[in-house]
Amino acid sequence: MKLMKLMACAATAAAALTATADTVRTDREYVPSDDNMKARQEFVDSGFGIFIHWGIYSMFGQGEWYLQDGLAADEYAKAARGFYPADFDADKWVKAIKDAGAKYVCFTSRHHDGFSMFHTRQSPFNIVDATPYGRDIVKELADACHRHGIKLHLYYSHLDWSREDYPIGRTGRETGRDHSKGDWTSYYNFMNSQLTELLTNYGEIGSIWFDGCWDHDEDPELFNWELEKQYDLIHSLQPACLIANNHHWTPVSGEDYQIFERDLPGENKAGFSGQEVSRLPLETCETFNGSWGYRVNDQNYKSTRELIHYLVNAAGKGANLLLNMGPQPNGELPAVGLERLSEVGSWLRKYGETFYATTAGDFPPQEWGAATRKGDRLFIHLLNPSSTEINIPVTAKVKSAVAFDDRSKVKFTRNSDGSGVTLHLNELPADTHDYIIELQTAAR
Repeated sequence: MKLMKLMACAATAAAALTATADTVRTDREYVPSDDNMKARQEFVDSGFGIFIHWGIYSMFGQGEWYLQDGLAADEYAKAARGFYPADFDADKWVKAIKDAGAKYVCFTSRHHDGFSMFHTRQSPFNIVDATPYGRDIVKELADACHRHGIKLHLYYSHLDWSREDYPIGRTGRETGRDHSKGDWTSYYNFMNSQLTELLTNYGEIGSIWFDGCWDHDEDPELFNWELEKQYDLIHSLQPACLIANNHHWTPVSGEDYQIFERDLPGENKAGFSGQEVSRLPLETCETFNGSWGYRVNDQNYKSTRELIHYLVNAAGKGANLLLNMGPQPNGELPAVGLERLSEVGSWLRKYGETFYATTAGDFPPQEWGAATRKGDRLFIHLLNPSSTEINIPVTAKVKSAVAFDDRSKVKFTRNSDGSGVTLHLNELPADTHDYIIELQTAAR
């Protein structure tokens, strides 16, 4: 993931990103398989996933971009000899995630530092061969996910700050590599060999979540990542495996859903998401605190209320929320994160009917909150109501309105200008994360 200190260059890179995207678009029409289309619908219906950024960078407690901070890659790599996450328990992780109401996990199989969290034959710089721990983290996590009915998605970095055959981009320039040794053919074959391992040795994989194409968005000549051939490889190995890429472009041929980093679709508060919103399934990724990887001095965790609002506002725009945690070096998930997961899970057990397998509301999120729809039921999520008179800009005919909790009737009147209806509450909702009113409507 990008550090926030890179936000300043985001605007100047926008034109380059668009041009780079053009180099991987072709006239070929990507036709997803039936299994892929089914997987897309399951993904959309799931609504909520947990992102996990974990690697040897956790040992330094400075986030997942620590190698970028002027370190030499060969010195950084020595940390692997001390990586022994004695308290890692894949089943404990997955049970906590499942209890939180999340339906999938996206795990960093290999981040920008080049360290693989699985046993790969392509490089000794991996969790089994380079550490005294000697256990395949991805394998244990995959087995636990399969046991507990949770989908496993795998993050995979397109860039590498350690390998000399990776053609140098705009990041990782000070890690001690010989820039003249870049060899795209060698590096591309390395990546595809690793992807083949991930898609043949770990059972069903729900998605490959790519990151890093933005590393060459300032090249004087447009960089061709040969994405289509790579995507074809993935779909040939597992047709149902979805592909997404955090390149910050509008999706290109072969991709199955669209990612928005730290933003809801159509927003660009973080500077990474100015691209057009596609008709593909959507996902926004965000952090529990301010960091992706474990950062020892970042205890600024979002409140349960904030997290529920993220979930609802994402659903109100038809997007999943992928919420990130950075495990500690010993292998435990942070205690505050686990507490928040438990609280979100309690809310979803009570109100999941208004969240899972819903579509975006009939209108964008409003000042008072957002809406989700399931058939002829429109759920009004009052997140920040400031008045007892709530204008609902719904075009479908409203037949009835009830409070979701106790099914008591809610008075409403049709707006004289045909702009929808106004709900008339007896009083502002008590201090609650989300007060839900269910409208029975005619079909849209």
